[in-house]
Amino acid sequence: MPDTDASSAAGLPLSRYKVLDLSIARAGPVAVRLLADWGADVTRVDPPSSRESVTGRRRGSDEQNLHRNKRSVCLDLKTPRGAEVLRRLIARSDVVVENFRADVKERLGLGYEQLRRLNPRIILASISGFGQDGPYRDRPGVDQIVQGMCGLSSVTGEPGTDPMRVGIAISDTTAGMFLGQGILLALLHREHTGEGQWVHTSLIEAMLNKLDFQGARYTVDGEVARQQGNAHPTLAPMGTYRARDGLVNIAATTDRMWAGLCEALDARALLAHPDYREAASRIAHRAQLDADINGLTSRFDTADLVARLNPAGVPCGPLYDIGQAFEDAQVRHLGMTRPAAHPVLGDIALLRSPINLSAFAHPPRFHLAGPDPGEHSEALLQELGYDARAIEAMRAEGAVA
Repeated sequence: MPDTDASSAAGLPLSRYKVLDLSIARAGPVAVRLLADWGADVTRVDPPSSRESVTGRRRGSDEQNLHRNKRSVCLDLKTPRGAEVLRRLIARSDVVVENFRADVKERLGLGYEQLRRLNPRIILASISGFGQDGPYRDRPGVDQIVQGMCGLSSVTGEPGTDPMRVGIAISDTTAGMFLGQGILLALLHREHTGEGQWVHTSLIEAMLNKLDFQGARYTVDGEVARQQGNAHPTLAPMGTYRARDGLVNIAATTDRMWAGLCEALDARALLAHPDYREAASRIAHRAQLDADINGLTSRFDTADLVARLNPAGVPCGPLYDIGQAFEDAQVRHLGMTRPAAHPVLGDIALLRSPINLSAFAHPPRFHLAGPDPGEHSEALLQELGYDARAIEAMRAEGAVA
């Protein structure tokens, strides 16, 4: 593997690309983070009014994790000078990422046709709540709303209870990951054709796709999936069971796994039970099967179940809280965090990219902590060809902070 400099992104696979991050909230920054972690030179445009109000938040764990490996310039895009700087940034960029409403995008000159006149090779990457056209194009869309509208909440929770949101911002992060993939596809296409394009997705599109087999059960079979709690919707036994000291997840869905479970826990009577001999029958008698397994597993500690079942080919694992998850031996072995040096906060541990490439080691450190808004304004303006007098004039006008 080639060595990578801990203080820069040089040598990483995306280091030749410049990305302009105009996005807010979470989904857009997630897409940009994917590129920044693999070396893209990312300039984030923050509004001047946020310099003081957001600095505290930007130094918080969430925004540090979202905006590491980026530089920040503060621009007032409504001023002529701010718009001029933006045009220069666009002209030198490979990718522009935004999540403005359609009317705001056009007013700021950020429609794809407008950008293409400044930079014919530009890739515009857009993210929205409900899509770039259609009856809901102007609706504000946030994770909570989309979780409810895509049907995810309807299949989350225990049967017979109210719909329940998933405990993470899953539509934001999913849409961001899909947009990041779309950007990479567009870059590959440009390598062959020299042409840029408009890449876009939305929270609702991402989550409908994420429904996967439950979605296909409706589109192909007309079946509407319902809440299953911790049980698998179509396989048994698979779910959460009682251990002597808590709860444990077990999946024994094939004949081989089922036999392995019964043998590892000395429950050959269950293996011989006529209702449990075939997979279809185990599913048909799921309620009684789960009760019998609970009676069996509750005699063992979680650690004992994990130690017995996994070697028998039966997936089994504890139910951790987030702290326990990060302290797990395998997670610590994987090294899921890397330090970033912040001038005020010191070294902070942030989550690394989950992508592993055999030709590129993960850098031992993030090359930049999340910047305060405008932290790199002067350096970036100098890169764009502005001298000290011009920069001072823009600061005096309020175009730059």
